[in-house]
Amino acid sequence: MLQVRDGAGETLGVLFDRYQAPLLNFYCKLTGDRGLSEDLVQEVFLRILRHRQTYRAGTPFRAWIYQIARNARIDHFRKTRPHLPFEPEMAPTVHEADPAQQQQESELLHRALMQLPEEKRELLILCRFQELRYDEVARLVGCGVSTVKVRIHRALRELREAFHQLQAAPADFPQRGGPQNFPPRRLGHEV
Repeated sequence: MLQVRDGAGETLGVLFDRYQAPLLNFYCKLTGDRGLSEDLVQEVFLRILRHRQTYRAGTPFRAWIYQIARNARIDHFRKTRPHLPFEPEMAPTVHEADPAQQQQESELLHRALMQLPEEKRELLILCRFQELRYDEVARLVGCGVSTVKVRIHRALRELREAFHQLQAAPADFPQRGGPQNFPPRRLGHEV
């Protein structure tokens, strides 16, 4: 990053290759929208180029780029209302033997994650999916490490509760839409 800051723009390609996939994953899990996520990743790298002079030597680059990513997302949602479609390829992976069960649990986990307040969802994604350390997340959100640990614990508990509620939902209510309209059952030999 120091080379990029000092004017070697071609070095930005190396940073793009290294951080494009993790940032896309971060945004996809946070927003649930692949197209928007791709746009936000591009915005992050434009901002890196535009604000490269603000990078200070000794600052962990990973924390700096995720701060830019958070700010880009916040700025985007200030301008537009979020639309949260479910895209199965963006769902967190669940390792189960049965692919149908894996897909169903993955969709339930995604739906449960999207039910969390944005602050809790962001913390979980940063720590669990993006694998940032607690001290990096603490710097990003502007609080202490112990506060991050408590917030993560509470967010996980809330995610678990939402997941179990979704699992316990009646089977006659499909995932999309409302109750199914079945014809009335016939009890005898009615015509």
